[in-house]
Amino acid sequence: MTHKTYKTYKPYTKSGAGYERLIVYWLATTIYDLTVVFTSHHIKAKKQKDQMDGAARSGKQNIVEGWLERSLEGALKLLGVARASFGELKEDYLDYLRQNNLPLWDKADPRIRQIRQTPDLPYKTYKTYKSYVIYTTNDEALANLIVTLCCKESFLLDRLIKSTEQKFIQEGGFRENLFKKRQDYRLKTGD
Repeated sequence: MTHKTYKTYKPYTKSGAGYERLIVYWLATTIYDLTVVFTSHHIKAKKQKDQMDGAARSGKQNIVEGWLERSLEGALKLLGVARASFGELKEDYLDYLRQNNLPLWDKADPRIRQIRQTPDLPYKTYKTYKSYVIYTTNDEALANLIVTLCCKESFLLDRLIKSTEQKFIQEGGFRENLFKKRQDYRLKTGD
């Protein structure tokens, strides 16, 4: 485990950096942290380690970039990339379980139910994966934990993408709104 295992992080409070209030961001951070722990201990091939770490990082960073994007169209694209990155990462864990003859825990398994029932931590009290530290003792448990968290993250990203699409439908896109402002300016100034 890394030195960050039990460290509490206080969100950066710069105005406009609202991604730090998103559960999908903090869950992505947890998935990234756990993936780094997993690959450091259980993945021998450097290329595979880099690929898995990169997919986890990409998912997290695309949430940030999408949230900071001024264009809703751009935000939707980046959130879609984040969603795809977590899908790719989940598949890497499923491959690991299969190739190492380890079981994928069923949805009805009490361990999965416990993971799924762990409440999403509010951003003000987030602690990196402390709730899940018992799963980091072996590869089967950790891989199943991360598969479950990737499924949860994908579900939450789907909801965020849908709400962002709805906002786009109601408010229009960046270029569309900029064009309206330009038209209003031209009407006012006769330009």
